[in-house]
Amino acid sequence: MDSSGLYRDITDSAHEAPGWVQSAFESWTEYGLLLFGLLFVAVWWRARGRRGPRPLALAVLAPLATALGYVVSEVVKSFVEEERPCRAVARAAASLVPCPPPGDWSFPSNHSAIAGAAAVALALAVRRLALLTVPVALLMAYSRVFVGVHYPHDVGIGLLTGGLTAALAVLALAGPISTITGAMRASDNRAARWFTGAGSARRA
Repeated sequence: MDSSGLYRDITDSAHEAPGWVQSAFESWTEYGLLLFGLLFVAVWWRARGRRGPRPLALAVLAPLATALGYVVSEVVKSFVEEERPCRAVARAAASLVPCPPPGDWSFPSNHSAIAGAAAVALALAVRRLALLTVPVALLMAYSRVFVGVHYPHDVGIGLLTGGLTAALAVLALAGPISTITGAMRASDNRAARWFTGAGSARRA
């Protein structure tokens, strides 16, 4: 894949953007994934009071599926070993953030894989969250090109890798995790009951 031309166009536009826009993207690309962490906690807390074990199982699976998406991305990256565009693309504008060191490969984008996995997993847990998580994931992916550390194809494949991995993980594990969370709710263990919440088992 060669998306160096589009990479140049985006990084050129980044240098032409106002300083506050550059600063916003630099902060977002560094800390934006923390938003998904807050959403994981909020979705879990909400699921603690929902009837049936499945909502809680999906909430618990969201961060686990996201972590799996990262692992898959990292494995692919170790095999492909694509150099970062901030070193490899001739006549490209300088990256807005420091270029990662040699050996920190470019394809696929781990940030994008994490964002894609989190977006899908959270949307499967709470469907209406897709209206938030999908744009946030796309913005994270775009920011990686905007600041100059990834090619467009890195982030595109990263989103697909993370999203597909998360979807398959949730599909495969929702049943077993539901069984476990249901058993935890019905148990006499105080920590397990606190983690799983009241649910229908405790209300009964």
